[in-house]
Amino acid sequence: MISRLSALFAAVACAATLAVSPLAAQAQDAASAAASGAEVTAAPAADTAAPAAAPEAAAPAPHTEKVDNPYSLGNIVAHGNIVDQIVLAILFIMSLGSWYILFTKLWDTSKIAREAKDVRATFFKKASLAEGIKGLSETGAFRFIAQTGVEASDHHEGALTENIDHNTWVTMNIDRAVGEVNSRLQGGLGFLATVGSTSPFIGLFGTVWGILQALTQIGVAGQASIDKVAGPVGAALIMTAIGLGVAVPAVLGYNWLVNRNKSVMGQVRAFAADLHGVLMGSRKVASR
Repeated sequence: MISRLSALFAAVACAATLAVSPLAAQAQDAASAAASGAEVTAAPAADTAAPAAAPEAAAPAPHTEKVDNPYSLGNIVAHGNIVDQIVLAILFIMSLGSWYILFTKLWDTSKIAREAKDVRATFFKKASLAEGIKGLSETGAFRFIAQTGVEASDHHEGALTENIDHNTWVTMNIDRAVGEVNSRLQGGLGFLATVGSTSPFIGLFGTVWGILQALTQIGVAGQASIDKVAGPVGAALIMTAIGLGVAVPAVLGYNWLVNRNKSVMGQVRAFAADLHGVLMGSRKVASR
């Protein structure tokens, strides 16, 4: 439970970082422009005052009034139309879900990898299967598979199951347990694939809608100068950038988790095969 909450907090932090970074960049650009303007204004004043003989104090730098950018991401969030706000909300939810799945699946695969290392070192060196199972984590995948195999080997009764030989019955139950572990690891990857494939188009829809609204307002106002066109169109293009920022981590995370799952499941299947051999060998010894 703690790991899930930690993953949720980390996902919120990552999604918030992606959302705030365009605002920070725009604020930095505005500050740089203001500083440049102040330097340009101050330089001629210093050159003019240098030849003067009177020891008068230098005039204070002119006060530069901060101009609010009506086309920034913050203004789109606060004062944009309902379509823009819905698009941003959908992209934020997608980003939040992607980062949550990435952190939780990373935790799950790391946990199974640690368990696999301990199992290789200690499990098959125990005096009995019961003792080996007690040494495994109660919530671990390997204990679940081992208990399933032992229960299937010990309880092979019933009118229908008697038609299945013991070897096949144990194999079927172990394979089901391995399949369930694999399903748990694969959970959430479909969401990552969906986010990676759809979020760029959702951002593009926001861009198209924003450009349409900007051009409509420009047409109604009758002013088509570059300063009237660049701002609204640039604000609309932010949607595409956000869509790509949501899609890229989802695609990379999906491919990364698929490769990690293959590696981890290889260790799980190797344990299941060894467990099956031990169960069949112990039954043969017991039947003699």
